[in-house]
Amino acid sequence: MTALEVINLAIGFVAVVIGFIMFWSLPIPVFSSRPKVALPFLSIIIPARNEEGRITPLLQSLQEQSFSQFEILVVDDDSSDNTTAVARSYGAKVLQNTGAGKSSACWHGAEQAKGSWLLFLDADTRFTSVDGLSNLLHFYQRKGAKGITALQPFHTVERLYEHISVVFNIIVVVGMNLFTIWGSWFKTAGSFGPCILCNRDDYFLSGGHQKIEGAIMDDLALGEAFLEQDLPVHCLGGKGIISLRMYPEGVGSLIEGWCKSFAVGSKSTHSVVMLMVILWISGSFIASGALISSITEWNPAAMLFSGILYILYTIQTAWFASRVGNFRWAVFPFYPILFLFFVGIYLYSFIRVNIFHSVSWKGRKIKV
Repeated sequence: MTALEVINLAIGFVAVVIGFIMFWSLPIPVFSSRPKVALPFLSIIIPARNEEGRITPLLQSLQEQSFSQFEILVVDDDSSDNTTAVARSYGAKVLQNTGAGKSSACWHGAEQAKGSWLLFLDADTRFTSVDGLSNLLHFYQRKGAKGITALQPFHTVERLYEHISVVFNIIVVVGMNLFTIWGSWFKTAGSFGPCILCNRDDYFLSGGHQKIEGAIMDDLALGEAFLEQDLPVHCLGGKGIISLRMYPEGVGSLIEGWCKSFAVGSKSTHSVVMLMVILWISGSFIASGALISSITEWNPAAMLFSGILYILYTIQTAWFASRVGNFRWAVFPFYPILFLFFVGIYLYSFIRVNIFHSVSWKGRKIKV
């Protein structure tokens, strides 16, 4: 092998190690066997815009929960479909958003809420067990019932094209700064967005969604608002508790959804974590490039080491993916396609945000 080939392979193997440092673990709420104390009344707030086809699993899962001391407020954000009719059919109280956008809808719901605790849920989430909600609430209580406890739902995929989101799902978690080998040594980038639990007093003390209205990454901004008031923000994985299916409408919706937020959200990632992400992604291309080059030149030694590196990246990416979703292992031998898609959409998002200063989402053009 040439010196350049050796250097490239060495960088690739270092990138694998960096990957483990970058995404050391994704804790989930730990449930105690100690006797559980009474929980306060809860308000579940679901902002919804044209969610007719996605909100039903969530509402069904809420009906099945062992804990039932809650109200459901679906805040309709100018839907043009049957979202409100579906919500009412499951006993939810429907509110009409007085403004426009998710933050405005969440704020309006919080103002009308009766509960001591507030749970903000995206319409495409669902609880995966009858005790999921109860376990989440008791975990929050044991944490002192202060600030935010936010879960990143376990991503459920059903169709093949949905697997191209896998690298995004990994980076969304890693980009929160909390899941490296150093744990919470870095300051959190904010909060996960699809499932946010907080108490009413802390929410209004922070300014809530009213303070962050207009923010593209409302979840990160809300977490920052809580941190500014010295309120804790706990971010964990939702595996076994809550799941979501992202962009079932097709590839177009998937691209639009990730483009909407990714370049903006990456600005909140700590520079050290971002550097590790860049090195890990670069290593994935080094591994695949080295394997292709060794086969083309029919270099047995290079084929051996580049093959080992490629297999390591395949296994590592699949392992990371298993923490965040039910992605099929059969797709990961083709992992370069997944990384290429990620880089392409990230660049597209960067251009839309930094040059055109606008993104599109659900029929709205959003200025950034």
